[in-house]
Amino acid sequence: MKKSDKTRVLIVEDEPLIALGLDDLLVDSGYEVAGVTGKLRDALAIVELGGFDAAILDANLAGVSAGPVGAALTARGLPYLVLSGYSSKQQVGAFPGAARFLQKPCVPEHLIDALNKILPPSAENAR
Repeated sequence: MKKSDKTRVLIVEDEPLIALGLDDLLVDSGYEVAGVTGKLRDALAIVELGGFDAAILDANLAGVSAGPVGAALTARGLPYLVLSGYSSKQQVGAFPGAARFLQKPCVPEHLIDALNKILPPSAENAR
């Protein structure tokens, strides 16, 4: 399979070590990382450009809610999951389009399983 045929995932995470770990996990699991950012403005610009199949969002980007990124993803019909130190109950209403909420720390296999479940069948087959 050509690299361009892989399912592409955007990572929106402001903690560099977590972002790097997610990048490694996704690549090791057969995904292509479409981009990594920890800034709201950059994430919104990447979503506007498109070119990816799903996203993993941290709920809080250095004190700023990633809710607008979630709304932009939902508006474009792109699935995403929220990976956060906050529980889903603490985020009620902030991410209405989120397919899944996972709390940090998260078992890597649970993250990959959740990601697989939110992907449309055509994207999942591209892995």
